[in-house]
Amino acid sequence: MTPAYISIHNAIKKEIDQERWKIGQRLPSERDLADTFGVSRMTLRQAVTLLVDEGILERRAGSGTYVASHRVQEKMRGTTSFTDIVRSQGKTPSSRLISYQRKLASEAEMQKLGLKKFDYVIRMERVRYADNVPLVFEVAAIPEKLIKGFQRTDITEHFFKTLTENGFEIGKSQQTIYAKTASERVANFLSVSRGHALLALTQVSYFTDGRPFEYVHSQYVGDRFEFYLENS
Repeated sequence: MTPAYISIHNAIKKEIDQERWKIGQRLPSERDLADTFGVSRMTLRQAVTLLVDEGILERRAGSGTYVASHRVQEKMRGTTSFTDIVRSQGKTPSSRLISYQRKLASEAEMQKLGLKKFDYVIRMERVRYADNVPLVFEVAAIPEKLIKGFQRTDITEHFFKTLTENGFEIGKSQQTIYAKTASERVANFLSVSRGHALLALTQVSYFTDGRPFEYVHSQYVGDRFEFYLENS
């Protein structure tokens, strides 16, 4: 049997998803919610605490519990550019280029991108933003031979669009997600404290013919971004 607090958690989350309670709106008091669901305040508090931990609700000292601002979400299905993800949620994407260098491929880059020893990549570091809020510190490696003839801005500002406009067909991606904490350098770029919780992601993106074209290591601010799965 599903514990009562889990059932309440699911019911409140559903009502938020259906926008009965909107972003920034204050919820009824715990006493009123407990009466509505016919449970003790302790059980109700367990449900609310779980929603707070998930970032769906937020407690404000002396004020109450509110629906938190939605984090940017990425559906873990297919290959989509960061720009498209942010725009699809009504936010304005932007980026800051930290470095852009021609480098010999590392062992990991050779393995992920199917490169040989002494092959070069273009390696760039960027901070990506939604509505001027830093979300992710990203290190991307792209085979140099693939992008010869492209302008630098074609790569740093709208890489996926550049590829499709030049006849490339973007296919699947393979992603690995794990938890980590922010180093001092990354924390400075993301405007968080050192040791802040991050979601780290490595992704290899492929053309429809199976060729890998980009290897990215990204570090997302955990309370500003979330991934979700959708099964077809």
